[in-house]
Amino acid sequence: MKHKMTEAERDAQLARLAAMSEDEIDTVDIPEAPAENWVHARRPGLYRPVKKPVTLRLDMDLVEWFKSHTPEGGYQTEINRVLRRYVAGAGR
Repeated sequence: MKHKMTEAERDAQLARLAAMSEDEIDTVDIPEAPAENWVHARRPGLYRPVKKPVTLRLDMDLVEWFKSHTPEGGYQTEINRVLRRYVAGAGR
């Protein structure tokens, strides 16, 4: 039977890790991720921004393009991602 870590054990382990310097951490079995891997990175499931349903009129060709270029029908999520990237880059 696998031992499930208690909250106190977890907190103690996290405290030990936080006290370690970068040089003390053995990362031999954890390869560096190449920069090109980060192109497709997504936010973890822990953070979910609040969504607000809106009615938005878009040109039909744009909607069809997103639908045809987004797998599994996630075109609205993809439109949101493109808009978020645009807004994040607008401050530069």
